[in-house]
Amino acid sequence: MGDNFLTPPALDQPNADDDGVARWRRIERAIAGEIEGGLLQPGDRLPTEQALAGRFGVHRHTVRRAMAALAQRGLIRIEQGRGTFVQEDVIDYALGRRTRFSENLLRQRREPSGRSLRALKMPASAAVAAALQLAPGAPVALIETLGEADGTPISIGQHFFPLPRLAGIIERYAETGSITRALAALGVSDYVRRTTRLTSRLPSHEEAAHLRQPPTRPILQSEAVNVDPDGLPIEYGVTKFAGERVQIVVET
Repeated sequence: MGDNFLTPPALDQPNADDDGVARWRRIERAIAGEIEGGLLQPGDRLPTEQALAGRFGVHRHTVRRAMAALAQRGLIRIEQGRGTFVQEDVIDYALGRRTRFSENLLRQRREPSGRSLRALKMPASAAVAAALQLAPGAPVALIETLGEADGTPISIGQHFFPLPRLAGIIERYAETGSITRALAALGVSDYVRRTTRLTSRLPSHEEAAHLRQPPTRPILQSEAVNVDPDGLPIEYGVTKFAGERVQIVVET
């Protein structure tokens, strides 16, 4: 990106130019034109409010209003504490009988990555127990992960596994970094999705922070049960997707 912005004449302090166009609207149009014209690329960081205010000759609150309008249009995303970025293209995330995070992204020439947020053993809640066909309070393993595409977070996944059947799943995941490979190491060579439920909601502040999105923007939530070749549940997953970066495609 650098400093190669299109540079219009500096704007004066009044709220509108002589032609009646509001200062913030002129800033919005200028930056939108740079994004749509390719001068700014997806993922580029925009200059600070102070730098933009200097460039356009306006107060910072005028820049802030223009940024809010661009964010509302989905052209930029504002990450608290990190800056303002040009929004990346939306990822088509396919849900089918065999849904694999890395394969989904590699098919779209995106680089998959991620990290573990936490891994622990716990008693199953009523919802988890019902999905895994266990008694409430039965032991399960939880692996919570943050999934990224090209270094940008797109999902938070909570993966629940029945114990003691899949004892060692936490250790195998730590070794392999892959749910699929961890299950294979424990004798589950294949698994398919039996059910999926899709909803949308606003994220918690913690979820918004992990996904680097405002808490006022909705997320997409997928609840799924995966079963082994004998039809026995081996995983209950709850995945929260950044709604502005992912659209769900259901494969039949």
